Amino acid sequence: MPFTADAAASQIQERLKNLYHLVHEIETARVRSEHNLNNILKTYEKVTPEDKVEESIQRGGGRCSAILRKALGKINEIRAIRNERRIQARNAGNKETIRRGALMKMLLSTAQTLPLYVGKTPGAKPPPLCGAIPAEPTYIAKMGDMVAALVKGSEEEENWILAEVVQFNPTTNKYEVDDIDEEQKDRHTLSRRRVVPLPLMRANPETDPHALFPKGSIVMALYPQTTCFYKAVVNQLPTTATEEYEVLFEDATYADGYSPPLNVAQRYVISIKESKKNKSTNVGEADKEERPWTGKPAAEESVKKGKTREEEFDERRG
Repeated sequence: MPFTADAAASQIQERLKNLYHLVHEIETARVRSEHNLNNILKTYEKVTPEDKVEESIQRGGGRCSAILRKALGKINEIRAIRNERRIQARNAGNKETIRRGALMKMLLSTAQTLPLYVGKTPGAKPPPLCGAIPAEPTYIAKMGDMVAALVKGSEEEENWILAEVVQFNPTTNKYEVDDIDEEQKDRHTLSRRRVVPLPLMRANPETDPHALFPKGSIVMALYPQTTCFYKAVVNQLPTTATEEYEVLFEDATYADGYSPPLNVAQRYVISIKESKKNKSTNVGEADKEERPWTGKPAAEESVKKGKTREEEFDERRG
């Protein structure tokens, strides 16, 4: 539903007030649960059977989780309203130009504030697009969603870039996407196989470690301070909800064929995509045969031999 500037501001203000009260409720519930837990532990062996203790603990934890889910829901609603206003402004021809430094900060902030999945019950299965869990085969990214898109450059080379969905045409089964780097002002029409939706939620390593890529996985990851995805290997997993992956990017300029460890947020680490001809899809490697992962350095498979990622990025961006 379209929002006027005043209506959007009013809606956001209302949700901020709700969020303020929910934060206080969370703190109150936490203090109460902590107090009750201490009392339960003190009288555990004398008064309360073990099953009753577990029931009390779960009941207290459930109250906190329910309030927390409400708070996260309000945050997500605020994000949705702001995104809707931004899309409306763009469609009206009032697209804001964002400088490179501000864009990098915005991408980092978006990743850090991505909603955290909190299951309604212990052991609940995380949904698609949570962490490393891919989208359903029939999933269609919505207008305004961020995706990885395989596009052709000025010299017909193919690159995976960060893009924003403009629309999906069910008749042609193709997306229209904008390069997130507004300096390019490029719009691309792409088939679904050339578009990979990004995660919509972060996975909590402490409760849902199975929703993360295992160590040693080959992935596509957004190279820091660029808007391009490159082939990488997961070196370390995040251990808390706020931590990032540590990855090694393939790079022939280093002796072992890999860059030093770099941190990349869950938002920008996705499954590697292969073309129908079973060719590698990392940037600049569309014409090179994919080699099965053996755990050994692959200097010969670097995306663009003899160039650092920064040089490649600057070359692509002109």
